[in-house]
Amino acid sequence: MTLTIQLFAKAKELAGANAITLEVPGEATVLQLRGQLAENFPKLANVVSWSALAVNHEFADDSLVLKSSDEIAIIPPVSGG
Repeated sequence: MTLTIQLFAKAKELAGANAITLEVPGEATVLQLRGQLAENFPKLANVVSWSALAVNHEFADDSLVLKSSDEIAIIPPVSGG
């Protein structure tokens, strides 16, 4: 299935885009998505490992099984100063 992942903050900066698409196997989990993102987009590997992932506007546990209709976002922690 093809997923579109919205990017914010550092993830958006590293990818140079607001969103990316990724082909994942059916019944992929959030954890599997993290792995595929790191593999297919090496610049995002570090960010993906410590960022929250939201699915359908709610923070998602790594065990959540994804559907092709899900709205997914990578939300890196915010730092300020």
